[in-house]
Amino acid sequence: MREASGHTLDSAAYALDKTRSALHRIETGETKANVHLVRTMMDLYDHVDQALIDETRRSLRKPWFSAYGVQDNGGYLAVETEASHVDEFAAQIVPGLLQTDGYIRALVTTRGRTNSDQAALIRLFRQRRLISEERPLTYTAIVDEAALLRQVGGPAVMREQLHHLIELANLPTVNLRVLTLAQGVHDALPGPFCLLSFPDPEDPEYLYVEHVTGTVHNEDEDEVREARMVFAQLQSVALDPAESVALIKRRTGRP
Repeated sequence: MREASGHTLDSAAYALDKTRSALHRIETGETKANVHLVRTMMDLYDHVDQALIDETRRSLRKPWFSAYGVQDNGGYLAVETEASHVDEFAAQIVPGLLQTDGYIRALVTTRGRTNSDQAALIRLFRQRRLISEERPLTYTAIVDEAALLRQVGGPAVMREQLHHLIELANLPTVNLRVLTLAQGVHDALPGPFCLLSFPDPEDPEYLYVEHVTGTVHNEDEDEVREARMVFAQLQSVALDPAESVALIKRRTGRP
């Protein structure tokens, strides 16, 4: 809007009583603008966009996870909340969107964290999107067979977790596929990753990777494209959904 109006960053900042750097941070999304400032900017640029005003109001609301005392700071929870589809490769553990309460608590305890209640509530809240009628999240999970064999929390917890996977695989929003150990070497041996896409086709896909000391958030087009190719390769060799459920049933002793 600023460029279309003929304003430079300097002239607009002066008219809005902002510093040049402050206006630049607002334009690039590094800091938020309130509705009053957005309306003032629109007056200056002689352009009204009600959708942008509504979006500004929405961005200022506290996110759902703040009720659990979590400061995501623009991390994964905020991105997943906006996403409409997630593709995930899980290498060593069952992915969070498919975990049971007992499995979650066992993981949290193993990692030395104390607030297992908070961790369980947050992950279980995230899972509601899989059955939401208003804003459903569609989800494709490729789970390495190693995650099904690893005894997280003991036999009873794992048995419950495997039964839960079978139930979730029946949801229309979930595409669960198992990558068997028999496949041997594959392109994602270095570890798990997620690809997120959004309702607006103009929004770029988002690559999220967890590692031992932190996380990587990436929107670089080339790297996202490379990760997408790896995910497609995994899909081509993973069991189809029916075969995957059959394998999980065999692990539980079910026919």
